[in-house]
Amino acid sequence: MNITELFELSLAAALANNIVLSRFLGICPTLGVAKKLPGATGMGLAVTLIMSVAAIITWSLNVLVLVPAGLTYFRLLVFVLVIAALVQAAEIAVLYFSPRLYRSLGVYLPMITTNCAILGLTLVNADANPVTGAPFTSVEAFVNGLASGAGFLLVLVLMAGIREKLETADVPKALAGTPITLISAGLMAMAFLAFAGMGASW
Repeated sequence: MNITELFELSLAAALANNIVLSRFLGICPTLGVAKKLPGATGMGLAVTLIMSVAAIITWSLNVLVLVPAGLTYFRLLVFVLVIAALVQAAEIAVLYFSPRLYRSLGVYLPMITTNCAILGLTLVNADANPVTGAPFTSVEAFVNGLASGAGFLLVLVLMAGIREKLETADVPKALAGTPITLISAGLMAMAFLAFAGMGASW
């Protein structure tokens, strides 16, 4: 796969096929954590890191172990165990290096284990590349994971910024809180949909 195709894959994963706004995965942490920029940024970076590492590990296990052995029916279980181990390691690292960030993320950091965005990405990598139509290679799987994580981070930061502005905005009482947040998310999803026109195969 050449650089141009990798760039197309990155744009598709981060924007046109955004894991939150297009595939509608990871909604819970998006709405729960994206209230303040520091917490949203920390969560986004943690998810990006775990997505990138999980992408290459699960791809390797799938291609080198599960498929040759005819054990693809264990794919979901194996992927969940890999993600859980990575999240546990990330939780320990965040607690050690940034206790303040650990406290601000609260319950949402261990919840990355059950974040369907990461599991969804690993299952996408087990399928065909949307740009080439061929199975993912190791490099493509890693790039897809990194770009999907970047897209997740982008949505968290944008949503946190919008919600901080909404705190001082004159929002009608009937729309205050969750309703205006969901409306904002819907408008963001419509905006990101415009990127789908950049590539016919996405």
